[in-house]
Amino acid sequence: MILRKSRKIIIYLFLLANCIPEAKSSLFRKLDNNANLPKDKIIWSELTSNNYNFDSITFLIQNPEKVKRFSQTKNFYLINPTKSESQATRFTKHDVKKYSKGIANTSQLDDKEFSRKNINSKNYKSEKTLISSNNEKELVIQSKIQSEKNNIFSAEGDVLVSYRGNFLKADNLTYDKSKDIIKSQGNVSLVVGNQIFKMSKFEYDLRNEKGKLYEVNGLLNSKSLIDDLFSKFNNSDIKKLKDLYKLKKDLVTNTPNIVNNWRFFADTIEINGNNWKSARAVFTNDLLELKQLKIVINALETYSTKQELRFKSSLNYLVLDEKISIPFWLGNRVLDKFGGNLENLWRIGYDNVDKDGLFVGRKLKTFNLSENLSLDLEPQFLIQRSFKGHTKSFVNPGDSVSVPEKARINTIFADYFAFDSEIKGQIKNWNLIIDNKVNTFDVEKLSNAIRVKANIKKEVSFLNSKWEKTFFSVYRDRIWNGSLGESEIYNGYGSKLEKQNNWKKNGITKNEKLSFGIANIRAEAFKNKNLAKSLKGNFFYSLNQTFPINSAKSINKLIDNTYEYIPVPVNKGLSLNTKLELLFSLYKDGKSQNYLGLGVGPEFVFGDFKNKFFDYTRVGLMPFYKINSGESIFKFDQISENFTLDISFDQQLFGPIIVKSNAVINLDNDSKHYGEFINSKFSLNWKKRSFEFGIFYQPHNKSGGITFNLFGFE
Repeated sequence: MILRKSRKIIIYLFLLANCIPEAKSSLFRKLDNNANLPKDKIIWSELTSNNYNFDSITFLIQNPEKVKRFSQTKNFYLINPTKSESQATRFTKHDVKKYSKGIANTSQLDDKEFSRKNINSKNYKSEKTLISSNNEKELVIQSKIQSEKNNIFSAEGDVLVSYRGNFLKADNLTYDKSKDIIKSQGNVSLVVGNQIFKMSKFEYDLRNEKGKLYEVNGLLNSKSLIDDLFSKFNNSDIKKLKDLYKLKKDLVTNTPNIVNNWRFFADTIEINGNNWKSARAVFTNDLLELKQLKIVINALETYSTKQELRFKSSLNYLVLDEKISIPFWLGNRVLDKFGGNLENLWRIGYDNVDKDGLFVGRKLKTFNLSENLSLDLEPQFLIQRSFKGHTKSFVNPGDSVSVPEKARINTIFADYFAFDSEIKGQIKNWNLIIDNKVNTFDVEKLSNAIRVKANIKKEVSFLNSKWEKTFFSVYRDRIWNGSLGESEIYNGYGSKLEKQNNWKKNGITKNEKLSFGIANIRAEAFKNKNLAKSLKGNFFYSLNQTFPINSAKSINKLIDNTYEYIPVPVNKGLSLNTKLELLFSLYKDGKSQNYLGLGVGPEFVFGDFKNKFFDYTRVGLMPFYKINSGESIFKFDQISENFTLDISFDQQLFGPIIVKSNAVINLDNDSKHYGEFINSKFSLNWKKRSFEFGIFYQPHNKSGGITFNLFGFE
């Protein structure tokens, strides 16, 4: 970006440049004695119309029309296109003598006339050349045609501007040397790293750091945005920009579970130092089309630093299929180097166990505890508890904490409030996450109102392979265990070593997991409501495989805009899924439990999910049998069913409307819960390529909710 502090403000000013074509006419001018230059001196030089190769050293002549002292070019390095900037060769007048067999009077080069006609072009080869100054604050402009009149410099035809390691490309450009104002128009492109922006017109005042962009169309990568804005952009990166130039894609692939790339549109953007504004900006995660999903941001304003980008706006709208417009309030947001957050700050939730039902929460600004640690806080108001006037989430004051039945207690004002918090970041090469929930502000209930989970993990080498090493601790963690229902770990801590592998061989997809762990746990006992305490050692292994029976051996993951309803192509046909599990757990006093689990079942997938009616069906069956022995002293990990049947069924009804269901049925004849759904979920979804909206219900625990997911592409 052509700005005085460009690294701090170029969320839009990202520079695009292609390699300089071979044998192209280029002019660089040097203005050494301009009294109106800003503090950061702008230096120009002129390159001959043909570039000559002197044993990989490019021959630079200052002012070929009327040569001054060649020694004035000492602040330039000349770079072979195949070398990096660190390998640049300093070129002095002595090198001219060494490599100038076709040049006359080189001994008097300092003060004699010297013109292009003195160069014997037959002795030299023309090649692509890039000139870089050893002063990053210098400005270099390249174009086919350049002229100057009334102190205004003009460039036309494939204009390429280099300033502080950034690049701008346009059809034409003017630079007012007396006012330090640059104007460019006609296919203006700016790129830094993975950030791409194109516009029709660009104006910037170098002296006052103010500017304006017109008809902006960009591609924003949120994952690398902070690093791209403040990392050094090397000249060698120009060659990488060719593939990024096209903003609207014809073919894309899905990026599972993450949205990094966003298309962006704005009529105008005003820049003032580190602040920039746009009256209306439109974002979409769909790189193929704009009509499926749009996020319209009104009165957008941002401020940037090396640590974060701060956003502020007024009332905004989520527009789905250009028909449904949902208003939302963005407020003040922060995108930091930890990755967030840009999600909606307001949350409506339902928790009948800890919060007595419906509640609303609002996330606060992220606090940076240190350079690598951040804290997120979400105060909550417990709507349903406040209307009831009582709570069933706690025990009576003075009762034992050994998991008694919850009591009905009249509430006070402090009971109507709660908060969630999360600390995350890095400590050296360890990744840390601490989740904390406080379900009342009444200090007398705090011991039963707090739930905490913490883990710190990193990748380690073990047995010549990569493993994940984790240390963890919990306080009052809730666990669902099939037909035994929900149980609670009162407190515990331990360590785990885990390895996961995913691979495909001969068309067979495989997923393998192996873990070892040891923990000290106090939790609800298996056979009574008291708390039991024990050391627990654990070994677990699983292998899931999918064998294609009558399905495509390979599937092209690329999609175009004919895929209206799905982000990835359907892998249709018949396949056979297998499941193998092995578990061994050891407790105090020599108690143990173990099982060998085996499952095998078919999965049928029909249709392409492209047509309007019944063009997609998925049916899956997985009977799973456990051969077990022993018994746990805890309720949360007791083997609860020996035989289950996992059923899954998805069906497109009409257009984007699809029914999804998954249920686990208890088929253990010895269980009093035989024939019951022990884990189930049913949903009705509106599914499109770029998003999915759904309403779900879980009969086994009588809960439900709303889901909304965005799909990412690259």
